[in-house]
Formats: sequence, C-alpha cells, structure tokens
Amino acid sequence: MASIVGLKVPRIKLGSQGLEVSKQGLGCMGMSSNYGPPKPESDMIALIHHAIASGITFLDTSDVYGPHTNELLIGKALTGGLRERVQIATKFGISWKDGKVKISGDPKYVRAACEASLKRLNIDCIDLYYAHRIDTSVPIEVTVCLLP
Repeated sequence: MASIVGLKVPRIKLGSQGLEVSKQGLGCMGMSSNYGPPKPESDMIALIHHAIASGITFLDTSDVYGPHTNELLIGKALTGGLRERVQIATKFGISWKDGKVKISGDPKYVRAACEASLKRLNIDCIDLYYAHRIDTSVPIEVTVCLLP
C-alpha cells in the first residue's frame, strides 16, 4: 500500500504475469483531447504528480490521444525518477488517415506504433500495451506475432 497523509490506495494484481498496480488508476485522455481543448500542460503535470504522491501508480494513455500529445505529456511528467513508481498502460490500433479513423492490427504497424510510443513516453518499457480496437481483418494471433 502507498500512502500520503493517511490516504491508502490498495494495490491489485493485474493479469497472471505478476503486474501489480494501484486499484485506482489515472486515465489521462481528457488531459489532451476528447473533452474540450487540451488542458494547460503545467496543470496536468501537477495533477499527475499529485496522483502519484497520493498512491496512484497506474497511468492509462494511448497514441491516439491528442494524437500523440498525451504520451508526450506523460513522458514529461515522469522525469526525475517518477517512472520507477508507476505502471504505464498505452494502446495502439487507432489512427487517422485523410480525416478518417483507421483500425490497424498489422504487425509492422504495431511494432512501429510501439517504438513511437516508447519515444514519446521517454521510457524503455511499456508495462501494459494493448489493442485499442481490434482489426478484424487480421487474426489476433498475427497482430500479437504468435503466427507469421
């Protein structure tokens, strides 16, 4: 359990691989998109820092939020050693092309999207990386590289 001023945020195992996160997470989408204009970066970084200080360890984002600006925001907020205190979930699969939503599960796209997210987040490892939308034209086993 993490605590600040008597506040305790319980932790929970997520899945079967041993990943442990705070039961309460911080969804970061609204900081950069979807709910009006982007919020001031300094305010959102302060909010992320407050959440971490309060025991929140699970931060959720996506490459499509902004697009891309939400991952950049998270990357900026986690400088100075905060990365070690959180688990980051980000997603792939939705992009915009010619003003239209494109869903992609092509393994080459997934790899490129992952590498781009790592750079924007300024991290070496994404704790939970998953499909934001499933590309029904590509078998999921191919998307996650279980089959050629």
